[in-house]
Amino acid sequence: MPMPPSSPASITVSIVSHGQLDLVRPLMEELDRFSRGTVAKVVLTINIPETDALAGLHWGFEVERIENPAPMGFGANHNQAFGHCATPWFLVLNPDIRFDRDILAPLVAQARPDSGLLTPRILEPGKDEPEQHRAIITPHEILVRRRPGYQRPAVPHWIPGLFMLFRSDAYREIGGFDERFFMYGEDFDICARTQLAGWKLQVAEDLLARHDAQRASRTSHRHLYWHVTSLLKVWSSAAFWRYRRLVGGASGGTRGGQA
Repeated sequence: MPMPPSSPASITVSIVSHGQLDLVRPLMEELDRFSRGTVAKVVLTINIPETDALAGLHWGFEVERIENPAPMGFGANHNQAFGHCATPWFLVLNPDIRFDRDILAPLVAQARPDSGLLTPRILEPGKDEPEQHRAIITPHEILVRRRPGYQRPAVPHWIPGLFMLFRSDAYREIGGFDERFFMYGEDFDICARTQLAGWKLQVAEDLLARHDAQRASRTSHRHLYWHVTSLLKVWSSAAFWRYRRLVGGASGGTRGGQA
């Protein structure tokens, strides 16, 4: 019988390392220190060969490793990890997320019955305030988002893929990430499809995680190319246009039969 959402050890965490085990190590230590009672298992995907910075270390939860014979994209890696998830919650977590206290148990405790995807507020490096809520991505929104007077939405239309706590039933229902996206765009797409399926996004305004961000798309021509081509895939997708109509015409649906 599945565990109820509020029971201990209810989360499977998916972390993917792209030569980043030196970043994964302090994250694992923080999960072990603050959230050992909530984390049932960490599925750690080694996407490219690297020196094992975790050798000989042990944690208060199970760690299952997947070593890819060839590199896979963001969505494909987390979909693969979800195949090893037997808990009611599935957490997609970047290696460079950091915690100062347990936020996983409080996040699950706050979950409403129709919440399919949850996140805390995210604090970026050098900032005093958390990231503002994100509007639906359009070419116009990208051009005006940094101009004076730009109005952010009161609730986010999507959340970035660095910290995504999915209700496993919701992730399973929508089929996980769309693997046609390689590195960018899949987070917006899965947020749109989650809400089109009737689930809600929920942000815990009182919980905070820190992001040691690496803005590769600003410095790498290859990452910039992936970013631009992913945006074109988003804007040409049926899910984008359906979600844009949903956002424009209503505040979002609720799941049938749920409060």
